[in-house]
Amino acid sequence: MNTFEDRLLTSLNAEDEAFLKELEQDTGLFQQMGMTFTGPLRYWTAFAFFFSLAFFCVAVWAAYNMFQTENLKHVILWGTLVGWCSLSVGLVKIWFWMRMNHLNVLRELKRIELRLVKGG
Repeated sequence: MNTFEDRLLTSLNAEDEAFLKELEQDTGLFQQMGMTFTGPLRYWTAFAFFFSLAFFCVAVWAAYNMFQTENLKHVILWGTLVGWCSLSVGLVKIWFWMRMNHLNVLRELKRIELRLVKGG
């Protein structure tokens, strides 16, 4: 072994070994979604999830009001609110999916690192 491999091997601890065992199992979509609610960004994820749900509810409410009103000006205003809320939901969901992708990339990098250390 060279010095790099020695340093890498000594830097691994029991948490890394447990993490490797966890990585051996493939995770499904709902498990990946659940994993975003753990770690250092769990509160931001919960915050984003709450606002996504709130924006969706406002969009549904605004769409209902848009179809109930007869004044053209109000239809345009309600429709604008529907559009903005729908856009907000979409942007929050993009952030959520990017977070899931980020965690998947970290998982794969850790898997590669641990396999390099173990020699195969």
